[in-house]
Amino acid sequence: MALKPVDLTSIPEETARVAKAAFPKGNIYLKLRDELGALYQDETFSHLFPSAGCPAESPGRLAMITVFQFAEGLSDRAAADAVRSRIDWKYALGLELTDPGFDATVLVEFRIRLNASDQARLLFETLLERLREAKLVKARGRQRTDSTRVLAGVQAYNRLECVWEAMRWALNSLAQVVPGWLGEQAPVEWYERYERRPEGFRLTDKERLTLLEQIGADGHRLLDAIYRIDTFGLGRLPAVEILRRIWVQQYYIEGGAVRFRQSDNHPAAREMIYSPYDPEARLGVKWETEWQGYKVHLTETIDPDGPQLITDVQTDVAPATDREALPEVQACLEQRDLLPDQHLVDGGYVTAGHLVDSRRDRQIDLLGPVKEDGSWQAKAGKGFAVSNFKIDWENKQAICPEGKVSGGWQEARAVYEMEIVHINFLKKDCSVCPSMSDCTKSKGQRRTITVNARPYHEALQEARARQQTPEFKKQYQARAGIEGTISQGVRVTGLRKARYRGLIKTRLQHYATAAAINILRLGAWWLGPPREQTRLSPFLALAPKAA
Repeated sequence: MALKPVDLTSIPEETARVAKAAFPKGNIYLKLRDELGALYQDETFSHLFPSAGCPAESPGRLAMITVFQFAEGLSDRAAADAVRSRIDWKYALGLELTDPGFDATVLVEFRIRLNASDQARLLFETLLERLREAKLVKARGRQRTDSTRVLAGVQAYNRLECVWEAMRWALNSLAQVVPGWLGEQAPVEWYERYERRPEGFRLTDKERLTLLEQIGADGHRLLDAIYRIDTFGLGRLPAVEILRRIWVQQYYIEGGAVRFRQSDNHPAAREMIYSPYDPEARLGVKWETEWQGYKVHLTETIDPDGPQLITDVQTDVAPATDREALPEVQACLEQRDLLPDQHLVDGGYVTAGHLVDSRRDRQIDLLGPVKEDGSWQAKAGKGFAVSNFKIDWENKQAICPEGKVSGGWQEARAVYEMEIVHINFLKKDCSVCPSMSDCTKSKGQRRTITVNARPYHEALQEARARQQTPEFKKQYQARAGIEGTISQGVRVTGLRKARYRGLIKTRLQHYATAAAINILRLGAWWLGPPREQTRLSPFLALAPKAA
């Protein structure tokens, strides 16, 4: 299919007349077109298409349809029907009323092109650029970021179910490609063992391990037969390659027998495959919640006088932490010239390094709670915590609350790459100190402290003091609004469940979701009632106002 760019700037006269008559009080899609024009142009997607061939559907229109589709939670077929039947969509798309539309598979092919070139971000960033040009979003305001879990679009398997289903998928794939060869290789008992999906197990630990190792031996036998003389190129089948990868993770050979890897001998959660049908879905754990899939981070503006619009969306594997995502979030905002002055986040995003780097490199005030000192001295309330020591950075020494000066200063780098300093006090001072019981329980009878390098230590101490102030608490209240954005994404677009399989496809879903939420919010801001304040119960409404 070749791209033949079409003019998307004009609206057919009859379409405009009928649409205005049908919606005299306005409509979100009519208002969107009137205010921002055609959201996407064909030239934006020209690199996705060859220069010769049959004319393709306008990718600018397909991008708009994809965003509209997510805004209304429509399937491909329902979205294609809306293009044919809805006047407001035809107006926004600049189509004739008699336009017959296209087959729903065209939307699938468009997403495939976007994913193949990893250009799904155009759905979000092109719209965001239009909003920036219209001064609906701007740099150097206040923004907030939070994340939520995303369940993979496949069934969640435990380790036994994963290897069983991987074996079944490989057998079924081979049966379609080389039925004669597989019939010669498969023992009779395989037909009974793998005839059904793995479910409803009631096994003792011993029976479970026996079954796991039996499946492992079956898979090893199958892989050995495939790779011994691979005249059919079976090793390139996706099911066979996934089977091989899962077997490397789950099994090892010992004494000629296939053994199942125990929990202390398998890959970490970032590498572990939990489903053969989505090998990029990973196990995430946050507090008491576990899920298999991904994680999405949303960043939005905080503007009391305008629409609150999403300025960044990041999709990652489930085990990735929030603090790992923050530098990428801020880097993307910087590329779009949308950095905030103040960035509100929850505690998972805040580290001493991020506090310093945000201020030094991007002039951002990172506002979020930091962890309190977890030492027993700080928890006791009367002990000497690190914050009670005066650090003399110029002379490379520390002074304890009793006035004693440290005797050792060793700079190092922590396993998490932070520059740190180990500071030791002298035994001759600590062993006779009347406050030793409040300071250390060391058998060596001397205190040692470890602090971050100067800028990070000072930033952390400043942040801990700041979060105790009323001003911090008042400013930080605005962060809670991001929960409403996540809720809107879950309710309207199904944000918490992946519609597709794989990280790249899930990213496309989230880019389209963010663009759709922005459109819905623009519509509410232009056409809807004024934004409501937080509701109070009738009783709390009677509370006397603070002086």
